[in-house]
Amino acid sequence: MDISRRSTTIYGLLLAVWVLVLGWQVEEHVRVRETAKTELRGRAGVIANFLSATIRGQRWRNAVIQDRLEPVLNLLVNGRTNELTRPSELIAITLLNSAGDPVVSVGDTNLVPPAVMPEGEYWGPRVVTFVNPVYGVSVAAEGETNNSIIVLPGRRDLTNEMRGRDFPRPEGQPVPLFTNSAENAPPASPTNFASEPHNPQHEHESMESPPPPPPDDGGEPRGPGRRGHGRPPWMNRMSDDEFKALIAKRELHGLVLAMSTEKYRAVCVEDLWLRFVIVFFAGISAAGFGLAWRTVARTSELQIRLVRASELNTHLREMNLAAAGLAHETRNPLNIIRGMAQMLSRQTDASPEIKEKSHAIVNETDKVTAQLNEFINYSRPREIRRAALALHPAIQEVVRALNYDIEEKKVKLEVKGEPVSIAADEQLFRQMLFNLLLNAVQALDTGGEIQVITGKKGAEAFLEVRDNGPGVPLDRRKEIFKPYFTTHQKGTGLGLAVVQQIVLAHGWEIECLANEPKGAIFRITHLAVTG
Repeated sequence: MDISRRSTTIYGLLLAVWVLVLGWQVEEHVRVRETAKTELRGRAGVIANFLSATIRGQRWRNAVIQDRLEPVLNLLVNGRTNELTRPSELIAITLLNSAGDPVVSVGDTNLVPPAVMPEGEYWGPRVVTFVNPVYGVSVAAEGETNNSIIVLPGRRDLTNEMRGRDFPRPEGQPVPLFTNSAENAPPASPTNFASEPHNPQHEHESMESPPPPPPDDGGEPRGPGRRGHGRPPWMNRMSDDEFKALIAKRELHGLVLAMSTEKYRAVCVEDLWLRFVIVFFAGISAAGFGLAWRTVARTSELQIRLVRASELNTHLREMNLAAAGLAHETRNPLNIIRGMAQMLSRQTDASPEIKEKSHAIVNETDKVTAQLNEFINYSRPREIRRAALALHPAIQEVVRALNYDIEEKKVKLEVKGEPVSIAADEQLFRQMLFNLLLNAVQALDTGGEIQVITGKKGAEAFLEVRDNGPGVPLDRRKEIFKPYFTTHQKGTGLGLAVVQQIVLAHGWEIECLANEPKGAIFRITHLAVTG
């Protein structure tokens, strides 16, 4: 009972440890996934900061020409030697206006899900989309201008914007980004994704100021309110409404970075396999320890059972010796009683009643004596002294010893098979065969048949005793070899038990089978053949 409780505790602890390992590995896998996501976010942040610095370096009066910005974006997406990201990670870059429409798009935008204006990240099965606001976009206070960054199209890209009108630049005239006007020169604002403050001096250091505007109407500079103020020369003939619409469409409000999750998924899958291997071997270890403990527990139980069986065997041996001694001592008084009863029956003056009772005493005494002899014979230790024994002569001697019983029931007995010589204890073999034949004679009615068959298979011989009696039911074929189990009214129940004891002492095997069409077969196998 203590071992069973201890085993339950050990198995519970092993299961708890395995569950803890499983939970630990799940937690570690989640941590690795978050770390991989953080690294991907960091690379996206590096790209965003680089774009911010690029836009700051190319802007003038908060405007950037698209022709100058697109090569940089193409280099980021399609470049093979950039240090910011692997070529397969950055898929597409999109700059959005206030309405969420793309201003500039580079890369495979078909893989990018529809962008939404709220900033954040959107993870898909193969692509992750980062939506970032362009800092510096704000609602202008009274008396101030909105200092957002505007991406102006180049002259060659403005045909649709200007409804098909193309205005060539005067020959020899420089093309400034903006005309120098106080009205449309608002102070710059932070435009990078790290919210860096704007420094006007940095703008003049990173980009040269455009030359003054060309003279108009006699060389007079354009004054405030004049058409074309604050715009590139190729846009001077656009109306103010058209130019404001263009500005609203080209004003930057958001940045969308689409990056591949292939590296992220590879890291997650590799870590998942690692965690699976750890959990698997942890389970194997727990199972192995459990099996080892089970073996130890069973070994302990077997040792306890062996000790108890040894004690019980010793006790049974002592009881067997005591019973055998008691049986032996009981035979002497029985012999005296039998002799006195015979003397009373032989007296000349004995009445017929006394003679009848004396004969009854003799018969009952003979029955008890036979049972005591069987018991003593069964309890006697079997010491095998093997010698060469010819089966047929030994069988004929046993048949002659049973000749009176055989003739009394008019039983037909035949000995068949090839002559075989085996290694056996002759006295014990005859006793075994005598009990088998006596059991067969007692089972038969008058005029029955018995066959004793011998044979050889290789280096082993077999012996069969067949009869055509009632046979033995299937459920009793193993019980008939137990002590004191008998189906005969006059049987002692020890005859077949002695037979099995002698068979096992020789290392043979015995089994009871059905004899067709009726009867029983007692087959003894594995008899060692001698020369």
